[in-house]
Amino acid sequence: MIGRFQWWSLTALASMVATPVAAESILFVGNSFTFGAHSPVMRYRPDLVRDLNREGIGGVPALFKTFAEEAGQDWQVSLETAGGRDLAYHYEQKRKEIDRRWDVVVLQGYSTLDAQRPGDPTRHAEAAGLLTAMLRRANPRVRVELMSTWSRADLTYRTASPWRGRPIAAMADDLAAANAYAVRRYPEISGTIPVGQAWNRAWAERVADPNPYDGTAFGQVDLWTWDQYHASAAGYYLEALVVFGTITGFDVRRLGEQEKAGIDLGLEPRLIGRLESIAHAEVTAVRP
Repeated sequence: MIGRFQWWSLTALASMVATPVAAESILFVGNSFTFGAHSPVMRYRPDLVRDLNREGIGGVPALFKTFAEEAGQDWQVSLETAGGRDLAYHYEQKRKEIDRRWDVVVLQGYSTLDAQRPGDPTRHAEAAGLLTAMLRRANPRVRVELMSTWSRADLTYRTASPWRGRPIAAMADDLAAANAYAVRRYPEISGTIPVGQAWNRAWAERVADPNPYDGTAFGQVDLWTWDQYHASAAGYYLEALVVFGTITGFDVRRLGEQEKAGIDLGLEPRLIGRLESIAHAEVTAVRP
């Protein structure tokens, strides 16, 4: 005979088994730096994600989903991206697509913060604040993260800009500082994702070559693609690792050198492992 406590325990267990835990939802909002322009990442596994613009993009969100599956995590991944656009555009033109309940949202802004005033964080921060307020009305507990992107070689070595002639790491540091300013100004923003700092670490550790205009050093990789502006497959892969590690807390080194997306993209297994180590080190770094 089953006692009352035993009967309750069996009933509760059956209830838990019969009711699956809902997957967490994550939305990526950004531009070409999120959808993987000029690389095979752009069309990587679009079947894994939901493109709210119905353009058949996989991009960095599809890499995130692949990592999640390998890590045994259940995420519903969506994206809303538009090339050459900043966060203000998404707020002004794409509210219909993104104004709904999400558990996590990753916001990626324009590569120079402001197309008209490069380096000025004002427009970027204001748009991030408006988007966060809108998202929090749909879900007061939503986690909103601002992605800090990488230094552009073209603007550092060749094209007139606030960063020309400065160290290659300077632009990424300025973009990270702008996002930190946005978080201070709008504390409803949860935090930042240090993608650009991971690129800086890859250069410092001689995994990647910091100047594509004088050739790529033997044994190192170019994180940019042919325009020295957007990322190569390796650069976007590092971006995805940093995003996944930051959002989930998962140690991306556990994905291993045979990680599926990296192999699909044609990355050398040893490079996959080195990029995983760099991403983990940056995600877990203690910041002032």
